[in-house]
Amino acid sequence: MSTAQSPQPEEAAGAPATARPAGPAAPGPPGGPPPTAGGLRRALTADADRSRWGRRLAAGAVLGGLAWGVTALLSPDTAPLRQFATGLLCAAAAVLVQYVLGLDRRVEEHTRRTESLLTETAAAVRDSVHRLERHDEELRGGLARQARELRSGLDRQSEELRTGLTRHTESVRQLVESRVSEVERSADPYPGPDRVRIDSVPELAKSFAEVLAPQPPILYTFVRLEMKRVVGHMSDLTNLSAECPGENHDWMLSLTRAAEQSVCATSTSVDRQFWNSEPASRYLQAQQEAIEERGVSVRRVFLLESARELDDRLLRLCEEQELLRIEVRVAVLPELPPHLQRGTTNDFIVYDEEASFEIDQDLRDVNVRTRLIARQDHVQDRMKRFKELWDAGMGVRELEVRVDDEEDGTWMVDRG
Repeated sequence: MSTAQSPQPEEAAGAPATARPAGPAAPGPPGGPPPTAGGLRRALTADADRSRWGRRLAAGAVLGGLAWGVTALLSPDTAPLRQFATGLLCAAAAVLVQYVLGLDRRVEEHTRRTESLLTETAAAVRDSVHRLERHDEELRGGLARQARELRSGLDRQSEELRTGLTRHTESVRQLVESRVSEVERSADPYPGPDRVRIDSVPELAKSFAEVLAPQPPILYTFVRLEMKRVVGHMSDLTNLSAECPGENHDWMLSLTRAAEQSVCATSTSVDRQFWNSEPASRYLQAQQEAIEERGVSVRRVFLLESARELDDRLLRLCEEQELLRIEVRVAVLPELPPHLQRGTTNDFIVYDEEASFEIDQDLRDVNVRTRLIARQDHVQDRMKRFKELWDAGMGVRELEVRVDDEEDGTWMVDRG
């Protein structure tokens, strides 16, 4: 069994390398990193220049030797130095001619390369321009498609709105017609179809659709929300009751304009600041129109929590409303009979003795909710409460005497 070590991979690989004949070394420092593309190109150019100069010098030497030999044969008497100078001059002339011809070829080659480069650059620029034109066409096409899709979407939304309004109109028509049918079958004295004005409902919906169609999207959303809110209140009114948060002045004004017989209202101490506001002026104007144009009877009872509120400001407020032909009375709650003091003190307005508009307050006397109730039992309770307060209240002339007595200190009720 042999104990000689087997050759390692490095040794096996190195053996042929040592046997290989040495050739010209690759350009670049030995043992250094591989040359880059630019360095390799420069090295190849230098090798080509050295080879070219070698060929030129060899051709010059050959031509100089021939010239020297020809001179020696033709002029044997000429001095050797002159013969050598002639050969050297011919050799130099041959090398110079080859260099000049090489420059011309280089200039031509450089010109061809420049022209080729310019041609390639022009082709690349044309390709870029064509790509930009195609991209621009694609962009225009995309924008046109988006515009068409947006227009189509708006048209669909408008059509959906018209369809929705039509459905709402039909629902409202059916609701009103069913309600009118129920009223006709019942014995309660509800208004007849001539007062409901069913024919105006589809015209209102159509007006909403016509106004909305050419408008911005925000108006489309606004009308949808308003229609949803109104339809929601109308749906609630099928149960003869509806409510909304806060104090709804629009309901109050609309009910005043809709009243045809009477308006019976209470106004508590919480409501005293209302009469100096802008909605109060519109409310009083609507009441004045109802009185003058439709002969509506308007009565109001101011409910005071204390006799301390009997002052000239209250007297002026009552006189102002009396000038508008509104009947006014004032009641001091602590001075009322016990059974009247136990009743509710929330503001309420009864229209035509058929619908009660009420405002609820929280513990801080802030108006937090508005309710509209048309249930006959509830409305009758409110009318009973109003009549009791009305009968117990004092008129404007009595109020003048009472205010004077309060200022003189001769009236001693509720001074604690």
